[in-house]
Amino acid sequence: MHDSGNITAPSDNGTPTGLPAATVRTRVRVPLRFGDGYGADAELVTFHGLADGQEHVAVVLGDPGPVPLVRLHSECLSGDVFGSARCDCGPQLREAVERIAERGGVLLYLRQEGRGIGLYNKLDAYALQDQGLDTYEANAALGLPEDARDYTAAAQMLAALGIGELDLLSNNPDKAEQLRTLGVSVTDRVPTGVFTTAHNVRYLRTKVVRTQHTLSLTELTAG
Repeated sequence: MHDSGNITAPSDNGTPTGLPAATVRTRVRVPLRFGDGYGADAELVTFHGLADGQEHVAVVLGDPGPVPLVRLHSECLSGDVFGSARCDCGPQLREAVERIAERGGVLLYLRQEGRGIGLYNKLDAYALQDQGLDTYEANAALGLPEDARDYTAAAQMLAALGIGELDLLSNNPDKAEQLRTLGVSVTDRVPTGVFTTAHNVRYLRTKVVRTQHTLSLTELTAG
């Protein structure tokens, strides 16, 4: 059940070098079911030795090929679990599972709530947004970075799974840039869908304008 062997990560195949090696801890099959009736069989993988000490999980779906489709999905309790309409996290997670299962690949579920600032700080930032600040201004007003996420652990997880080259399912150019800096070969960045509600249009537009997310502004009409 446990695999404690060392993972080698040679630089000539695109896997990270210079990082402490993470190792696979547990693999377990879990059937996933969503509220709309969609389901997929997945393998959940846990790890030893992740750099940030968090309990990140890899969700392996379908039959990953030489260049699997991979999403780095940051945990969002309000969106993923409670269906919050203030973000697009829940619909992105649902879409990612289906698209990755169809092609074959991995979803890395990263415990980086609120772009790395934590749940309580995220809710404090929501309160400031209700007063007129945008999502990045709210973080700054709290003395926090716009985006505190670091993807070193994600690169370690990919190396432990033997993935050195991938297509990245993401609208966020920073994710691809960080992975490439960490030695992962990102062949293509594939945008997700655009999931708008009356409550998240401003948030999505801000991500496009401030951090160049690849979302179509024509689809983000004023809410």
